[in-house]
Amino acid sequence: MKIKRFFMVVVCLCITGPALARDDNNLYSIESAMSTSSAKEKLNRGFTFKFGDQPHSKITANHGEFQSNKKTNAFGKSDKQACEWAFLSAMLSFQDRIATEGGNAVVNIRSYYKKNTISSATEFECGNGAVIAGVTFIGDVVTLED
Repeated sequence: MKIKRFFMVVVCLCITGPALARDDNNLYSIESAMSTSSAKEKLNRGFTFKFGDQPHSKITANHGEFQSNKKTNAFGKSDKQACEWAFLSAMLSFQDRIATEGGNAVVNIRSYYKKNTISSATEFECGNGAVIAGVTFIGDVVTLED
């Protein structure tokens, strides 16, 4: 009888396990993510970030194209909160890359989650799972004319 119950539990877990998995891709507002108190506090080195085809001043030096892939624990957070946190982590990575490369901006920033390119001046793509959220960006680190 114990063996029968054990197998019933295993079968139930196998059936319901995949239903618990989640892999959603959602679009969120760049403006909203850049307006969080954490973003305002931490993205404050005077660097410029331009998404999609947003206009910018003349590029005087191109330091290369770089990728930023960041994930965060989504447990206890709404999808939007988790994605805004992953967004900030990715932007902080870009901020560090600007400093390392000697530029002053990242332009042409576009979402590249799971190698799916989305170029938008207003929205970014984020992957929401059951316990992890992730953001991947590609952008050009440059020096813009003052």
